[in-house]
Amino acid sequence: MALKTACSRSVMSTKRNHMFTLWKTWRLCSTNDTIPTSQVKASRKRWRKSKKKHPFTDHLSWEERLADVVTPLWRLSYEEQLELKQKHQERILFQLTEHLSGDLQSHSSSLAVGKPSFPVLPILPSPKTDGYRNKSTFSVNRGVDGNPKTVGFYVGTGRERNIVCVNGDHLLNMPEKHKLVARCYQEFIRLSPLEPCLLFHTGGHWREVTIRTNAAGHTMAIVYFHPQALTQEELAVHKTELVHYFTQGPGAVCELDSLLFQESSMTRCTHEESPYQLLHGQPHIHEEVLGFKFRISADAFFQVNQPAAEVLYGTVRDLCVPKTDEEGKPAKPSGTLLDVCCGTGAIGITASPRVDRIIGIELIEQAVEDAIHNASLNNLLNCQFIPGKAEVVLPGLMSQLNSAAEGLTAVVNPARAGLHHKVVRALRNQPAIRRLVFVSCKPDGEAMRNFKEFCCAPDPQKKLTGEPFSPTLAVPVDMFPHTPHCELVLLFER
Repeated sequence: MALKTACSRSVMSTKRNHMFTLWKTWRLCSTNDTIPTSQVKASRKRWRKSKKKHPFTDHLSWEERLADVVTPLWRLSYEEQLELKQKHQERILFQLTEHLSGDLQSHSSSLAVGKPSFPVLPILPSPKTDGYRNKSTFSVNRGVDGNPKTVGFYVGTGRERNIVCVNGDHLLNMPEKHKLVARCYQEFIRLSPLEPCLLFHTGGHWREVTIRTNAAGHTMAIVYFHPQALTQEELAVHKTELVHYFTQGPGAVCELDSLLFQESSMTRCTHEESPYQLLHGQPHIHEEVLGFKFRISADAFFQVNQPAAEVLYGTVRDLCVPKTDEEGKPAKPSGTLLDVCCGTGAIGITASPRVDRIIGIELIEQAVEDAIHNASLNNLLNCQFIPGKAEVVLPGLMSQLNSAAEGLTAVVNPARAGLHHKVVRALRNQPAIRRLVFVSCKPDGEAMRNFKEFCCAPDPQKKLTGEPFSPTLAVPVDMFPHTPHCELVLLFER
C-alpha cells in the first residue's frame, strides 16, 4: 500500500519569532481560525480506530501494522493531526487549571470541554512533515520471511513472543537516506558469516544500526556489535570487511561521512562504558539551528526534527528573553539565563545574544563537552556549562547567585522522568527567578507533578517556601508529525 498517498498534508506558516507575535496569533486564532467540532470528532474517531491493536491474522499488511505502531496518525491529514494534538494539550492543561483552582472533583465530561485559565496558542506545525527524522535506529531480528538477518522495526512484543522485524521503507517519517543505509546494512550482515545477536544469552554478533543525518545531507552510521568470545584479531577482520563494504563495495552508494562501531555486551552502553570506534570518516557531523552551528557526536542528544527544532528553540528563546521591551523597543542584552538539563547547549546558545550570561547544567559529560565545543564553535564567550546532576549542582549554584540580582530567568527541558524535587525546590525558592520556561514532551506524566510543585501554595513540609509561579502562556510545537506526540512550551511567571 502506498502510504504516502493516504494522507493529504499542508504546512502552515511557522514564522512566529516574537512574544508579541505569539500573543497576537493566539488572539486571532481563538476567534476565527477553528476547525468545526464535527470534523474534530470525526478525526478523533478515526484516530481511536487506528490505535486499536490488530491481530496478526487480520486483513492489514505488515507495512500497515508497522505504520500503526511507529506513526499511529498516518491515516489522518496533517490538519487533523494538529487539531487532535491541540485538543489533547488543552485537556492536559485544563487538568492543571482544575488542580490549581482546587476543583479536583471535576467529571471527565467537563475535562473534555473545559479550557485552561491561561492562553494556549495554536500548535505550531512542523515545517517538514515527511522524512523529517535526522536520527533512526533500526533493529535486527527475524523477518516476515523468517530470515533472522532482517533490518527494520518490530511488530509484536517479547512478552507474547510474536516479534517480527519489518522493513521500514514505507514509513512517512523516515528519510530516504536512512532507508538506504538500513537496506545496505541488511545486505552486509546477510553476506557476513557471523550470526545476528537476537537474544544476548543465545549468542550472535550483529546488532542494530543507528543513522544520523543533517540538513546538508551528511550521514553518520553507528553499528552495534556483540563481541561474544571473538579475539581482537578476529574482530579486526570483520570491522575491515564492514569498512570495505561501505567505502568500496555496494554500500558506497550511501556516501557515509562517518562510520562508527561500538562493541557491547550490554543492551545499552554509553561512550564512557565502551568508546565508539571511528572506522571511517569524521568523528562528528554538524548541524545549524537559527544560524548557530552544533557538533553532533554519535550519542549526543539533538532534536530529531531539525526544521521543527528551529520553531521550538525560537519559541523558547522568545518566551525566555523577549526581543523587545515592554514599550516595544529592541531590548538590550541583559540578565542571566539558567539552562537546566541543557544537553548539548542548543537552547542556551540560541538565546545567548539576548543575555549577558548563560549557565547550563547537564548530567551527561559527553553532552557537556559538546556544549562547550558548540559555544566555542560559535565564538560565544558568555556561556558556561557545568557537568553533574542538576539536583546536586543547582542548590549550591543558587547560593552563589545574588538573590537580589535582576534578570535571572530559568529554562528546564527534562527527560520524561521530570525534574528531581530538589531541582524544583531550588528554582522555586530563588526569588530572583521571575520567569521560568518548561519544555516537556510528556506534560501529562511526571512533568505535571513539577507544574503543580511550582504553582502550589507554600509548603514548608516539602520545603517549597518560595512565592508560587503561575502558568501564563502555553505553546504546543509539533516535532513529530504522524505520531500523537508533540512538545509543550509552558511559561510560568510570578
